[in-house]
Amino acid sequence: MLQTAEDIRLLNEKINHAAGFVTRINDELSKVIVGQQSMIERLLIGLLSNGHVLLEGVPGLAKTLAIKSLSQTIMAQFSRIQFTPDLLPADVVGTMIYNQNKNEFVVRKGPIFANFILADEINRAPAKVQSALLEAMQERQVTIGDTSYKLQEPFLVLATQNPIEQEGTYPLPEAQVDRFMLKVVVGYPTKSEEQLIIRQNTLGLVAPTINAVASTSEILTAKELVRQVYLDEKVESYILDIVFATRFPEKYNLAKLKPLISFGGSPRASINLALASKAYAFLNKRGYVIPEDVRNICKDVLRHRIGISYEAEAENVNVEDIINEILKTVNVP
Repeated sequence: MLQTAEDIRLLNEKINHAAGFVTRINDELSKVIVGQQSMIERLLIGLLSNGHVLLEGVPGLAKTLAIKSLSQTIMAQFSRIQFTPDLLPADVVGTMIYNQNKNEFVVRKGPIFANFILADEINRAPAKVQSALLEAMQERQVTIGDTSYKLQEPFLVLATQNPIEQEGTYPLPEAQVDRFMLKVVVGYPTKSEEQLIIRQNTLGLVAPTINAVASTSEILTAKELVRQVYLDEKVESYILDIVFATRFPEKYNLAKLKPLISFGGSPRASINLALASKAYAFLNKRGYVIPEDVRNICKDVLRHRIGISYEAEAENVNVEDIINEILKTVNVP
């Protein structure tokens, strides 16, 4: 849809006003989380663009703390599911139980019925449980017995997986990983950040209180505005070029990548890259997407959607290297 300069100016004003809660949330989260600004930004992008986030990082990087604190800032219901090998689908979505007093079966809803779900170490549970969670993520509803129950909005699943241990884990199949809008690799804090973390945790100070600074209605309004963010046809073509370069690298002067890629991004990659770029623009209080927004969020959208070949592994080439090469070569509008 074509938009005039005046339409974009009005949208900018509307977004400036509506995005006020982002600063408030960041201020609250900075009370308890040191650094990790990129991770928090990605959580907000997932929340605002109706996507879910897969976090990968070693234990102790504040992944659990981040989503729990985020839910506290938004007056939303938080639920944590610790995935283990003996978990059953009913432990996630709920089940029918017999009520002796009423002489009938009644529904007992599972922990999936919340606004923010932390699926801790998702790769520890068997495929049946992973599928139950992923169905809820995709359909935003759960069927218990003969009845389907809508999940309340906003609804954000943050799944974590530990990249170190492989024993006793059930890796997510590519088709299931693809359901996550973003895969965020969480890195270590800097030396100065870690020094501050040590002080906060060893001085015996009372933990700061996280206040609710945004309402779910503000989040739902923001989600509507994110969809309205202007995406120019040239930026749209740039997104398509990046995704198509993962499928047909030889058409983009990247023939050397062809033997390294076993499969490229699906149309879901293009959709999510466009939506995440719009959400990134919203967080920066802009009513239009610029190529830099696409570049900033590109790795998180694509790193779990590109398959690398045995040849790439033999040459020690990872997905990040491939995405960097594509971003360097594809023409920026």
